[in-house]
Amino acid sequence: MARRGSSDDDSDRVIDLEQFRNQLGRDSAVGQFLQGGLFRKILGPFLAVMIGLKILGFLCFTYVGPNEYGIKVVRIPIIPGLIKKGVHEKVYDSGFHLVIKPFGCEAMYLFPKDLRVFDLTGAREEAAREASVTQAARIQTSDGFFVDVDASILYKIIDPYRVFTKLGPGLAFETGGIVPKAEPVLKQTFGELATEEFYNSPLRVAKAELAKGMLNRELADYGLQVEHVLVRYFRYTKEIQKNIEERKLKDQLVFKNQAEGRAATEAANLKKVTQEGQATVDIKLQEGRAYITAKEAERDLYVRKKKAEADLLVQIAEAKKTQLRNDALQGAGSDRMVGLKMAEVYKGLDVVILPSDGANGVNPLNLDQTLKLLEVKK
Repeated sequence: MARRGSSDDDSDRVIDLEQFRNQLGRDSAVGQFLQGGLFRKILGPFLAVMIGLKILGFLCFTYVGPNEYGIKVVRIPIIPGLIKKGVHEKVYDSGFHLVIKPFGCEAMYLFPKDLRVFDLTGAREEAAREASVTQAARIQTSDGFFVDVDASILYKIIDPYRVFTKLGPGLAFETGGIVPKAEPVLKQTFGELATEEFYNSPLRVAKAELAKGMLNRELADYGLQVEHVLVRYFRYTKEIQKNIEERKLKDQLVFKNQAEGRAATEAANLKKVTQEGQATVDIKLQEGRAYITAKEAERDLYVRKKKAEADLLVQIAEAKKTQLRNDALQGAGSDRMVGLKMAEVYKGLDVVILPSDGANGVNPLNLDQTLKLLEVKK
């Protein structure tokens, strides 16, 4: 009885809880809004239409990305006479396109537009991050040895319709197009090289261009185009590598000795030319010194000559001056000079009263009379 009463109490509580929730829903703002006329007449139908359009867009439209091509395949035509069944030749560019997806009626297959990388390498870490990776190409050289070549093939899709019809959707363009052709072409082109010719970069580039041309000829029917064939590494076996290194070291030693011989010859030629140049410089310096000495001698001779001529002219002038003075003293000028001298004599005399006229008058210009007057001459 107790248990039965307990279960009855629990059921009553559940009923009360449901009633409380209903009452809360009716009384809350959300509940009132959902039951209001605005939501039921306008917002509710609008949301239903938007959701329907979203579902319709998801089912009837496909988005082609900016770096993608689209190829449309119609399996069940919606309008049989208007829409052709099968793969459409039209290539769809970026954007939304009508594709009826329900019941598999139509499908859009996407292919990349951008440049693709296919690496033949021995390890994932040595390849480009976005590249598809396979093992390195093992190439037998023309002299019978094997070389593991790490190469990168850069290619792109130029005709997605051909890719789809010839190879298929998805990554079939790589697994069915690039992979089967890459290594055989590399073996054919690089196999023409000898083992040591792999170190010759111009030859490697030439063979890479040859491989690129061959791949483009074989992949053109698939709608693929190879842009570059790049050889990144090549590896020999340890024995071959050791033999090549030893041979290269011997060759380098020969080249070193030849270079040292040429360097010694050039050093001797340089020394000879330097000595000849120094001798030429010394000769020119001696010629310059001799020229300076000759010019200085000519200068000194010219100075002495002009100085002697000047001294001669001075002496001639002095002699002429003396001669002119003597000539002047022998004429009337001598009397004037005597008078001037006497005047100087008179400067030292005290006051003397002498007659200035008559037979005994003093005439300072008459020297004989003055001398007689002063009893110097009788």
